Amino acid sequence: MRDTLRQFRSFDRPIQLLQINQAGINLGFYMLMPYLAQHLSTGAGLAAWTIGLVLGLRNLSQQGMFLIGGTLADRLGHKPMIMLGCALRTVGFALFGLTTSLPLLVLAAAVTGFAGALFNPAARAYLACAAGERKVAAFAVFNVFYQGGILLGPLAGLALLHTGFTAVCLAAAAIFAVLTVLQGLCLPARRPPVREERQPVLREWRRAFGDRAFVSFAAAMIASYALSYQMYLALPLEVQRLGGGEAGVMALYALSALLGIAGQVRLTAWSSARWTRGQAISRGLALMGVAFLPPAALAQLALAPGWAMVPVVSCVLLLTLGTLVAFPFEMATIADMAGDRLIGTYYGLYNLLSGLGILAGNLVAGALVDTARSTGWAGLPWLLLAVAGLASAAAVGRLDRRGRLSPTGRTAALGDRPQAASGR
Repeated sequence: MRDTLRQFRSFDRPIQLLQINQAGINLGFYMLMPYLAQHLSTGAGLAAWTIGLVLGLRNLSQQGMFLIGGTLADRLGHKPMIMLGCALRTVGFALFGLTTSLPLLVLAAAVTGFAGALFNPAARAYLACAAGERKVAAFAVFNVFYQGGILLGPLAGLALLHTGFTAVCLAAAAIFAVLTVLQGLCLPARRPPVREERQPVLREWRRAFGDRAFVSFAAAMIASYALSYQMYLALPLEVQRLGGGEAGVMALYALSALLGIAGQVRLTAWSSARWTRGQAISRGLALMGVAFLPPAALAQLALAPGWAMVPVVSCVLLLTLGTLVAFPFEMATIADMAGDRLIGTYYGLYNLLSGLGILAGNLVAGALVDTARSTGWAGLPWLLLAVAGLASAAAVGRLDRRGRLSPTGRTAALGDRPQAASGR
């Protein structure tokens, strides 16, 4: 932690504020969301399909609107979108606690999701612009605060649940209200440089979608998000199957978050000293793929109860380590690909594509789990997840070797658009 604190203090106040802001965002989000489905069932009395509708709408309104949020950040400035997103989430979370009306719950879900689509790309774009050449280190510390919020959020929510779900919602809303005010008072306004005549939105979107290197990179990274999300799908299901219960699932989340808090900054420094950005991302992805080999190899064995969790714990450790290696370099690479002008748009498009990858990955992983249970091929889901991770690593490695992830290589590839690489 001393390395993390040293790095944190080395940044200017705006970057420090954004890192603290991310801890607050995750604290507020995770103190409420793990318990929302149960409240909608027992407190609001909704049917299961209605609960699925509310939760699905929240996710759709966030993932589907990331491109809009990123574009607004480029056009209106990063700070206003961060503040507006936090203010909207204040309203959405308060609504969850103050009503059991289905129309208002649907409105709360939509507002909450759209809020994330506003502040997520804007915060990353602001951080990348403010950090300059220290983007990798800034995103490493950013991820420490991110993991800290994930770790503390469910515990804070659980502590408040005895006073009622409304108290949890209002506490989470209060956190976002404080974040809104704090950023309004302390976060300097920053707008990325723009051309003398701004192009129409659709032309800017065509540029982002037409950036072959960027789209290829985003496509290659989709598998990593599908793999990471197995922390919330396949791995909890496996823990439940092995008899670990809710306590076992929470223990895995805590293990992953603690590893991120303790190891992110040191691991990023170690990787930076040895590898290029592309190599770090590729090797992180490879590690994420390898993470699923222990449960694949041992799935058919009848292990003793004490040993049955070893493959799952090994998977979580390796999956987390791979994510820690790749994430800061991944975020910095996106910023460099975007240049100075469309960084919010690029982050928004990247998050949109990642969301589609999570959706597709969940559908495939869920189908594979069902197939494994019906056929007895218990190792099949894990093996195919491992193959997906290794294939993703190979794809990113190929882009890196061809110079498509570096400013120099992209300038040569773009040819008639040298401005896309300026200011990097």
